[in-house]
Amino acid sequence: MPADNLAPVPREPVLLVVSGPSGSGKDSLVDALRAAEPKLAYSVSATTRPSRPGEVEGQHYWFLERTEFERRRASGEFLETRDYAGHLYGTPRKPIEDALAAGRDLVMKPEVNGAMSIKIIYPQAVLVFLTVPSAAILRERLEQRRTESPETIEARVAIAAREADAIGNYEYLIVNDDFDAALEKLRAVLIAERLKIARVRGRSALDGSS
Repeated sequence: MPADNLAPVPREPVLLVVSGPSGSGKDSLVDALRAAEPKLAYSVSATTRPSRPGEVEGQHYWFLERTEFERRRASGEFLETRDYAGHLYGTPRKPIEDALAAGRDLVMKPEVNGAMSIKIIYPQAVLVFLTVPSAAILRERLEQRRTESPETIEARVAIAAREADAIGNYEYLIVNDDFDAALEKLRAVLIAERLKIARVRGRSALDGSS
């Protein structure tokens, strides 16, 4: 067998969609995954909610006024949009299309409804649901932020309970009870998806056949 036949072969990129309730730690985990995987493309969501301490424009979110968000939505700039806890969120279309066309793996972190919409548009998307061990822990994490009123916290906990009903639509479930362990599991999902034979583009990795 010629040695060239064992060379790496092209594969379809991984579209990794991480979602879960507010307070589950998805922002921190996705940031850590990106640090561990520097070549991983990232889709920055847009939102009308105010920025939290430490959040950077264009790195964590695009923070838009509602009128500007609605203008972009009307012009078709978003892949999907949703209303979450009184604020609008959206996934810009072009960065995702560009990354996948270039063959780059990409991670994104839409809310649950957004993830369902993305799965319809991109059936090959890999959905990961991130959660916490209990509602009490979720409430405690939200309180520790000191950025939301008690009413908002309770609303987010209630939303989390409803979102849990969507777990059956996901391929993977990660319980974030230990950050380092959760990060290891998330990275393992990405690596496993990269290794799937189904992602090899149109030929055998061993014999070069079409």
